[in-house]
Order: sequence, then C-alpha cells, then structure tokens
Amino acid sequence: MDAMLKAFDRSFAEIDTRSRKLMLGISDDLLFAKPRKTGNSMAMFSCGEYTLRSAAMVEKTFGGITTRLWDDPFEWTLPEKLGDVAAVLTYLDEVESTRRKGFAFFASDADLERELPAPEKQRSIFDILLETVALAEHYQGRAFAVFQMLSDAKLPRR
Repeated sequence: MDAMLKAFDRSFAEIDTRSRKLMLGISDDLLFAKPRKTGNSMAMFSCGEYTLRSAAMVEKTFGGITTRLWDDPFEWTLPEKLGDVAAVLTYLDEVESTRRKGFAFFASDADLERELPAPEKQRSIFDILLETVALAEHYQGRAFAVFQMLSDAKLPRR
C-alpha cells in the first residue's frame, strides 16, 4: 500500500478505535442522554447519536465506492434500532468490514485520482476520502464533547 493510502487507512482505523473506546467507556444509560438545553445553545445530540453519525459517514462513503449506492444510513442508525452500547459496537463492526472491503479496491495511490459520481457530481476518490475523514472526526469530536458534559470520566486515549 502506498503512502497516501496508508495514511487514509490509518486515519479511518483510528476513528474506529476511538469510537470503540468511547463506547466501552459509556453506560447504556448515558449513551443517548443529551446535555441540558439552554436558550443560546445549538441543538445538541447525544454521544451515541454523534458516534453513529461518525460511523455512518464512513459507511456511506465506502458503500458508495464499492456499490455506487450513496445511501445515507440514517434509517438503520437510529437510536431506536441501535439502543445500547452492544448494538452500536456491532454496527461499528459492520462499518469497519465495509471500509476494509472498500480499501481492497485500491491498488496504489494512483487509484485516489480516479473520479466517481459521488453522488451528484464527479469527484476524485482522494477528495471523497478526505471529506469523509473530516466529517467522521467532526462528529466524533462532538460525541467526545457530549461525553465530557455528561460524565466525569476521562476521554479515551489513542
């Protein structure tokens, strides 16, 4: 695997590892708890919802790369479907499997220059992966922030 592919692979693996550590550090009671809302605050989601959104970005991207179906997994990542930490961890297993299958499509860094209809317009695989890492980390960061608001426990380390 070439340098850029290794970097992307490592970034996605680290996102997965951090999400798993966070899930192992939170109780089912706090998984979908939301911080109290104040008049000046933005709409806040739970640690579980943000973790699911992070993983869903990865699933959407690699589902698109492997099958050309750019479906948002919103329907099957609702708290009603994945109601506890064990279910979220099972979903993370599925996402990681999809991601690994996606990486099997790449032979070298040159593959990152190929363009795909993603989903509305042609974009390079490099651009798609870069955006996905950013979005997944963004949602994961929000999950960590909510975790800190609800718990006195330390955030998981890398």
